[in-house]
Amino acid sequence: MKTQPLPPEAYGLSRPSHTSRPSRRRVLAAGLVSALLAPLAACGRKAPRAQPIAPGATVLALGDSLTSGVGASPDAAYPAVLQRLTGWKVINGGVSGDTAAQALERLPALLQTHSPALVIVSIGGNDFLRRQSASVTRTHVRQICEQARASGAQVLLVAVPELSLMAAAGRLSDHAMYEEIASALKIPLHSKGWADVLASEHLRADSVHANAAGYAQFVEGLVVTLKAAGLLATG
Repeated sequence: MKTQPLPPEAYGLSRPSHTSRPSRRRVLAAGLVSALLAPLAACGRKAPRAQPIAPGATVLALGDSLTSGVGASPDAAYPAVLQRLTGWKVINGGVSGDTAAQALERLPALLQTHSPALVIVSIGGNDFLRRQSASVTRTHVRQICEQARASGAQVLLVAVPELSLMAAAGRLSDHAMYEEIASALKIPLHSKGWADVLASEHLRADSVHANAAGYAQFVEGLVVTLKAAGLLATG
């Protein structure tokens, strides 16, 4: 004779209902999803907001002829205009004709001499015009940003158009490497500043340099980016 198992009630247990099982599964599933998404949420967090640069602080503008101000008088170069608008002491570290490699070579002495609170990096145009390796240029631009940050300075990267010779046709776009570097290093990027200026005939002194109006427009956009990044107080 086969013995029948006793029902759960005989042991003081309640019989599971059909409605409790989906509810339990939902709870377990929700817990699993939360556990899986938590690391992803941490990875997707934005970099800490930048610290405002105080009036009177030293800022280094590192670059080439677009930084030195070719095409306009010295007081119309973008570092001079930026100094007037912000109250910062902006060092014009632009050398006409410089490549990213040359700017990288000059950087240590500039950092040691000026101890800037912020370095604005705008370099690479001559690399593009000379058809130098994009991967080498990318490495040099990234090293500039890394060295500047290692000195204790905050860094803002300025995107440069890939082919300035397209300015005559009014079609310029930033080289993709700048967004890639800014994203990888979690530093602010000023995009479309030079592209918009050099694509406009009335803002250029020649095909690859801005005029006074062009430098002024560049700084207007740069100030917006500086404020958005938290580097320049909005008050």
